[in-house]
Amino acid sequence: MIKVSAPGKLMLFGDHAVVHNRPCIVTAVDYRISTSLEKRYDDNIILNAPDLGVTYKISLEDLEKPQPKKTMFVLTSVKNFFDKYKIKNGLEINTKSEFSSEYGLGSSSAVTVGVLKGLSELLGVELNNRELFDLSYKTILDIQGVGSGFDAASAIYGGTIYFVKGGKTIEPVKVKELPLVVGYTGVKADTSTLVKMVGRRLVEEPNTINKNFDDAARIVNEARVEIERSNWKEVGDLMDKNHKLLRNLGVSSPELEKLIDISKKAGAYGAKLSGAGGGDCMIAIAEKEIHKDIIDAIECSGGKFIEVKLNAEGTKII
Repeated sequence: MIKVSAPGKLMLFGDHAVVHNRPCIVTAVDYRISTSLEKRYDDNIILNAPDLGVTYKISLEDLEKPQPKKTMFVLTSVKNFFDKYKIKNGLEINTKSEFSSEYGLGSSSAVTVGVLKGLSELLGVELNNRELFDLSYKTILDIQGVGSGFDAASAIYGGTIYFVKGGKTIEPVKVKELPLVVGYTGVKADTSTLVKMVGRRLVEEPNTINKNFDDAARIVNEARVEIERSNWKEVGDLMDKNHKLLRNLGVSSPELEKLIDISKKAGAYGAKLSGAGGGDCMIAIAEKEIHKDIIDAIECSGGKFIEVKLNAEGTKII
């Protein structure tokens, strides 16, 4: 049996613009998904995912057929691995998550990376990080149809990275700590729908939306420098600027705006949505001495504080 652990992620800068070939900065979080894989000596794949309420059995010959939504990332990962490496084997796969898929912390990408890494170890196919990324990214695109791959890259490489769509650039951002507070709105967002909505706006208003993305790219590049300098006040100002661009794209929400506003009133240097928007999480940056004030403000405003460690280790065999 092989067991793999992969982290979730938080987008720091460049949300949405990264889908359209601009850079982003993303950090891995220590909410992890563990995946265990074991060979079976029949033609069945059995998936146990108790966090999703899933126990599912499928024959190898039925792997090409459409699968239930909750099984898609695991089974599409298996299908793509088998197709690429001309291998077929019965499997038992068990997944266990330390965090809810509702939070928008990249659980789908983490389980994809974990399954593919586990298959490579279990079936004796050597994959380097780049090959693992390419296969993970293909799997995510096969399911969602849109995306940049930043969440898969974060799960694989860990730490905090500067990333350009499709893995054109994957570079570490040198940072010892990120004094962030993470708040959850209580609203589960549909990433694919929001990404497609922004894509439609790009077609309808190319000049306006491309300028928005170009401005976001400049903010990302400035933020990389200031993060490495630990200049949190300037990072906060850049967060505010990035959030304004995201608000102009139409991907914020009343719940996000409320938590962002209350965080800044409690003393944060800056705050923004993290990810696709529409709900899910926001982040605020502040000196550690006032984190409790911000946390209290978020929770008194109907949000939920999510305690995570950032800059976490990437995927690993455990």
